[in-house]
Amino acid sequence: MSSAPKLVVTSDPAQIVRTELLEGLKRGRWPAGGRLPTERKLCADFGVSRSALRRVLQELRDMGLIEQKVGSGTYVTEGAAGARDGQEFEPSSISPAEIMEARLLLEPMLVDLIVSNATAGDFEHLDECCAQAEAAGTLEEFEHWDSALHEHLALATHNGFFVRVFQMLAEVRNSGEWGLLKKKSVTPERRARYQHEHRQIVAALKNRDADTAKQHILEHLVNVRFNLLGRV
Repeated sequence: MSSAPKLVVTSDPAQIVRTELLEGLKRGRWPAGGRLPTERKLCADFGVSRSALRRVLQELRDMGLIEQKVGSGTYVTEGAAGARDGQEFEPSSISPAEIMEARLLLEPMLVDLIVSNATAGDFEHLDECCAQAEAAGTLEEFEHWDSALHEHLALATHNGFFVRVFQMLAEVRNSGEWGLLKKKSVTPERRARYQHEHRQIVAALKNRDADTAKQHILEHLVNVRFNLLGRV
């Protein structure tokens, strides 16, 4: 069982290095207090640019898994060890109905923190998720970037609690039952509507318009729940 959400498209080197570092941290490849390889070595090992690597490291820092010390390097925090000990759960034990209930409660709560804390880089990530979802040639690729968008919303809060909660939500989204429902429920018309709704959410957040963003998120989630479960 994976301890981190599998949000990987193999053609994206930044996503590959992100997943590899997450797996290494969660599995204890680098112990708490230990130092990660240098940025130069990581870039060479994974074939990514320095700017792409630094975006990944920023995400890991926001998740509370690493800390960076100027002139010294990047170190593993105690939080990474805590993520390995006693925090596993079984995604298949949580139903799609339960996950939609949680999302309807939690996702609007992200908005105020995003409006207060999100950086230009965060909005670039959200725009990229929208663009990749729109360009996706398969439902699997679309679902990957759909999930990535909602995870990046949590990352844009720069709040470690919400980041961890939405990692768990992403794990559930990657479980079999959710995937089967998505395949049955997503028509080309519904996918186009989801893409439009995602753009509306991101646009409102970029405008720092919390009320409009919350409204769009709720409308989107109610639409998703109806399409998945047949009820509002």
